[in-house]
Amino acid sequence: MSSENALANQLPTGLGGQLVKAERWLILTGAGVSADSGVPTFRDAQTGLWARYDAYSLATPAAFAENPALVWDWYQWRRRLIAAAKPNAGHQSIAELAALKPGLTLVTQNVDGLHQRAGSPEVIEFHGNIGRSKCFDCGTVATSIDEPDRRPPVCSICDGLLRPDVVWFGESISLPAIEAAYAAAERSEIFLAVGTSSLVYPAAGLAEVAADAGALIVELNLDQTPMSALADHVLVGPAALWLPTIAACVREAVS
Repeated sequence: MSSENALANQLPTGLGGQLVKAERWLILTGAGVSADSGVPTFRDAQTGLWARYDAYSLATPAAFAENPALVWDWYQWRRRLIAAAKPNAGHQSIAELAALKPGLTLVTQNVDGLHQRAGSPEVIEFHGNIGRSKCFDCGTVATSIDEPDRRPPVCSICDGLLRPDVVWFGESISLPAIEAAYAAAERSEIFLAVGTSSLVYPAAGLAEVAADAGALIVELNLDQTPMSALADHVLVGPAALWLPTIAACVREAVS
């Protein structure tokens, strides 16, 4: 018996039918969805030569202003780790669900770009994307880097230093991303939280908005989280096992 079929028998009674019926989904993903791709969490990435550095002290505008080469090198190292990773069955299943349910909105707290590589369209990136760079001064996103060996390279528009296009501590998530996510939460029928600690706002507030709008709240995680008490269903286990089961359930109903 396949793992999908085995888990399908463990779906809470009635959940499969509700997933199939609903058209407006909001999926929020965190680090747990990329765990099976071997992408280390923000804290776990501090190994080898970087073990002596505090990740939280490097991911700030102040750290970049003080030592831009150090911060750039750290992100280049993280970029190489992520580039070696591949989308897993969880990412692929979310992309399939987006094709099956055109009303699905995907919001991610991850910066690894694996959802896009798996084929998910129009991903709302709350924390940016580590694969992109932007100017520290004017904010222009770099389409190419003229001097890749320079640490960090400079902006082709204003000669400012390029930085990773991610949200650092002390910075705000872009307002358009927040507005789009909360609008999706207000109209959602299914809210699926995957591999997120549900501790960081404004992402953590999306479930509350969706619940107030009458959405079915489904949490998928390895452990209990603060969202568990709010959820209608809590599916305990890896995203790369549960998400293919959910996608198969929907696929079989619409095929």
